[in-house]
Amino acid sequence: MLSAAYLAGILASMARVKNSVDTIQLTVSTTPQVRDLLDQLVKTGLYGKNPAEAAERLIADSLRSMHLKGELGSLKTIPDSSG
Repeated sequence: MLSAAYLAGILASMARVKNSVDTIQLTVSTTPQVRDLLDQLVKTGLYGKNPAEAAERLIADSLRSMHLKGELGSLKTIPDSSG
């Protein structure tokens, strides 16, 4: 079985593709505990390069999951966060 550190190294070395979807900036306030958890996720190498990217990925993944379950009603297609 491959270790998390090994997989994180592989993913970190992969070139990032420019996001083809327009983005906007959003400010979110949170607790120190949530910030600490985001920092820990970043250290895994699987959730972006900083806490803001980790938060964006978690939000996008949660919305995508809710959309696929029909919990958000009728929405436009939610783009996948990889691109």
